[in-house]
Amino acid sequence: MISGGSAIDLRRVSKRFGPTTAVNGVDLVVPYGSSFGLLGPNGAGKTTLIKMLIGLLPIDSGQAIVLGHDVTLDRPRIARATGYVPELPNIYPWMTVSEVIWFVKNLYSTWDEDLYNKMLKMFELPLNKRIKHLSRGTVAKLCLLLALAPRPRLLILDEPLTGLDPLVREEFLDGVLVLTRRQDITIFFSSHTVGDVEKLADVVGILYRGQLLFQRSMETLRGAKRVRAVLRDGATPQWRPEAIISDRQHGREWLLTVPNCSPDVLTRLNSENSLTILEVVNCTLEDLFKDYIKGVRENEGTSLEGPSVV
Repeated sequence: MISGGSAIDLRRVSKRFGPTTAVNGVDLVVPYGSSFGLLGPNGAGKTTLIKMLIGLLPIDSGQAIVLGHDVTLDRPRIARATGYVPELPNIYPWMTVSEVIWFVKNLYSTWDEDLYNKMLKMFELPLNKRIKHLSRGTVAKLCLLLALAPRPRLLILDEPLTGLDPLVREEFLDGVLVLTRRQDITIFFSSHTVGDVEKLADVVGILYRGQLLFQRSMETLRGAKRVRAVLRDGATPQWRPEAIISDRQHGREWLLTVPNCSPDVLTRLNSENSLTILEVVNCTLEDLFKDYIKGVRENEGTSLEGPSVV
């Protein structure tokens, strides 16, 4: 065991598929009772990382501790305490909703009948309808019921809302919020849709080309600003804030994205650099996500195109 205070504790976890590195040396700690949102473009490695977390893919190197147990050594114990909703559920299409629920219910001694009835009413699931006749949104809500009714300690959502209409997305997310706001459950949520993560997450991380670029609290990110400065002729930047998300210079124009951008930071930017203009704009999590990826691309001198592994 690495950490008794963390629901998820990853140390240098990596995974390769032939010549392609899908996950590259990821370090990640998610405390018990928190909600972690993993953002990343398509092909960033989010699904590969999640499958290693729950033991569906072997880890090539590094160590993953989930709920206090090594994934490589004790996958069944982790599975019993984890609810998992994938992007593409695999449920027998010939079963009815009630048959699927009965089948799963008998696998768990922790099944919560009151919670089950509450979710059944909330999602208005048709018990006598076969899975093959359900809409994708209804299947997603059924999977959330099956994941939560056994009262898991960890809920993992792997882009379950991809392709769903806005109303179903809202109902699904509201269901997660209502049914998981208790101290003894941890949420790990992956998406390439910023709004979904922003609604659920206490802490946000960005995965890009298999590497975790950063993880920061939503509180810190809400204080982020976009700063546009114009340098005097011949001047160069002399002072930069710490932990800049994006830092670009085009001629005299200097563009910064700064997390937790306080008035003191702005004052120091203005006083310690030779500027003619200093403009500040609030930015959303989506702005931050785009700025961070653009900043990494420019540093690499590459585009987002390349080997795609999800």
